[in-house]
Amino acid sequence: MKIHIKNGRLIDPAGGIDAQKDVFIAAGRIVAVGSAPEGFAANRIIDATGLVVCPGLVDLSARLREPGFEYKATLESEMAAAAGGGVTSLACPPDTDPPLDEPGLVEMLKHRARHPGFAHVYPVGALTIGLAGARLTEMAELHEAGCIAFGQAHAPIVDTQVLQRALQYAATFNFPVWLQAQDPFLGKDGVAHDGEVATRLGLPGIPASAETIAIATILQLARDTGVRIHLTRISSAASLEMIIAARLSGIAATCDVSINHLHLSDADIAYFNPHAHLVPPLRAGSDREALRRGLAEGAINALCSDHTPVDDDAKQVPFGEAEPGATGLELLLPLTLKWAGEMQLPLGTALARITCDAARVLGIPAGTLAVGAAADVCLFDPHGSFEVTRESLKSQGKNTPYLGLTLPGRVRCTLIDGHVAFEGGR
Repeated sequence: MKIHIKNGRLIDPAGGIDAQKDVFIAAGRIVAVGSAPEGFAANRIIDATGLVVCPGLVDLSARLREPGFEYKATLESEMAAAAGGGVTSLACPPDTDPPLDEPGLVEMLKHRARHPGFAHVYPVGALTIGLAGARLTEMAELHEAGCIAFGQAHAPIVDTQVLQRALQYAATFNFPVWLQAQDPFLGKDGVAHDGEVATRLGLPGIPASAETIAIATILQLARDTGVRIHLTRISSAASLEMIIAARLSGIAATCDVSINHLHLSDADIAYFNPHAHLVPPLRAGSDREALRRGLAEGAINALCSDHTPVDDDAKQVPFGEAEPGATGLELLLPLTLKWAGEMQLPLGTALARITCDAARVLGIPAGTLAVGAAADVCLFDPHGSFEVTRESLKSQGKNTPYLGLTLPGRVRCTLIDGHVAFEGGR
């Protein structure tokens, strides 16, 4: 299939392009930008007048809920959500059932995801067997099966000797390790940020030090082992300061933040909204502002959706009993645009955090519209908007604190390997 995308505003942060240029696609690849190659005859022309044409989005955290949690979501429903949100590549955490700790499970997931119109799936393998924090997985075999990194999702490794050995093993093969930092004892039984709001509501708190103490341990072991460490979904200003200092001292550390912690704070749980029960918890407004600035300045490497579909039965309960997590694949672009508008950032800078910058963290050849790259493309209306409703979300999970809000940006078309995976009306 040969496709000609014409009249669009092409924004490719990786190439420093922001101009009206046409894009030409053949055999699933970008074959030219600007002028058509000699003899090019399109099978299909897509008129992108009034639209932004950018690389397909790269999401660093999207739970697809397979295998094991199909009652929460299915691969088909979440891939439809990804395409509808302009996401063409995504990393999925290892906390499936069973966890992604065996090559066969990874191969099965990769095989299931090989379908025209499905986003490219990059599994994060389990660092320890069963995510139990005791015995290391065979990382080399998991890597051969398709894992791009190794982590523990929300499950901590309590034994620091096990963590040290895991980082040593990963460093030997130059595998990146992705860890979410939270001290299991300081965070025990907590459901909200340990602050004024939690105290007023009578909710058990999780102090910001639960994150910083864990980060301090991880960074020291990263220094000792030389491993490439990625800290996922940081939530506090103090955490960001520690990571910046670690980089200056020579530690290879990257980090990301979720769309929820970019826009919300602990004030948003004031009415016991279970959709705002998240891991890590929403922090103080000052933390949120520090994360927004850090992302704008590039100190935070990338923005992710932290997509976690949860079934209604697990959310329609009191706040402290609700399963944490929020749906986000379809909201990654709109909430990025909202942040960019509020911060008065160039559109290219904002899109970089969810395209080429995220691809760089993943270590994959994505997030660009350079000639020869895979034809993973997102076309969206920057002036359009949509109301977030249960009906408007393609994800099987309808759990989001943004229900009822109108957000900027509307995806009109998504191409994955040159295949039109989603197309919406004007």
